[in-house]
Amino acid sequence: MKNLDEHTITQAVLTRNASANDSRLREIMTSLVQHLHAFARETRLTEEEWEKGIEFLTAVGQICTPTRQEFILLSDTLGLSTLVTAQNHKKPEGCTEATVFGPFHVQGAPRFDLGADISDGLPGVPWFVRGQVRDINGNPVPHAVLEVWQADDGGFYDVQKSELEAGEYQGRAVIQADSKGYYHFRTIVPECYPIPHDGPVGKMLEALTRHPWRPAHLHFMILSDDHERLVTHVFREHGEYLESDAVFGVRSSLIADWVEHKPGIDPYGQPIDQPYYTLDFDFVLNPRVR
Repeated sequence: MKNLDEHTITQAVLTRNASANDSRLREIMTSLVQHLHAFARETRLTEEEWEKGIEFLTAVGQICTPTRQEFILLSDTLGLSTLVTAQNHKKPEGCTEATVFGPFHVQGAPRFDLGADISDGLPGVPWFVRGQVRDINGNPVPHAVLEVWQADDGGFYDVQKSELEAGEYQGRAVIQADSKGYYHFRTIVPECYPIPHDGPVGKMLEALTRHPWRPAHLHFMILSDDHERLVTHVFREHGEYLESDAVFGVRSSLIADWVEHKPGIDPYGQPIDQPYYTLDFDFVLNPRVR
């Protein structure tokens, strides 16, 4: 057997992996091994430090649940999610930018009719959201499906609340735009919030003297048969943490004015006895490559 040392181990691993049938897997693993080994050499990584690294990654996996994805948080806070999103969603000028998916999306969100209150009982300041889904040429995208999810006015998502039963949702919905691409719904104004920081990712941020906060935003995932899927946020103009989002998700084109209104008549023509907000935001989808 060949004697291996710090100078020969990298090539030995690459040679061992070279027989992989999947060429893309072989390419990715080759680069991964080269970069990992270069990292260890550059930093002169000690055994104790690598043991701590393994403990950290183990803890990240152990805290994951169906409603908490610590590895997504890790990817987000390291900027890797934004990097992968950016390089995979290069679009023509004028298309709505994509941003990070985040860890709080769930499958099976309830369906609501246009105009419904998707907050489903959440307390908070009323918020009326509306807009149109169009293509790059300005044509409406009829019947586009919009999935929406958000934090509440305390900065928590429904899946973080122990009092809710499994499958009970608030502040998330699937709605369908009309024949001219218009959508509208009612909810409550979400607030900025810290990402979950009671686990290993939170300890990492603390050690790096970084805060865990995200600016206030509303999540959208928009689907249409003839267009690329869009996963994005809409952020509140002049909100806190726009310049220091913990997961690097802010894009200037996704910042919009959440307009405050006095009590009176709401956008649906109904009396309202408290202040409320409106948001008008149009989405422009990129055609799907066939």
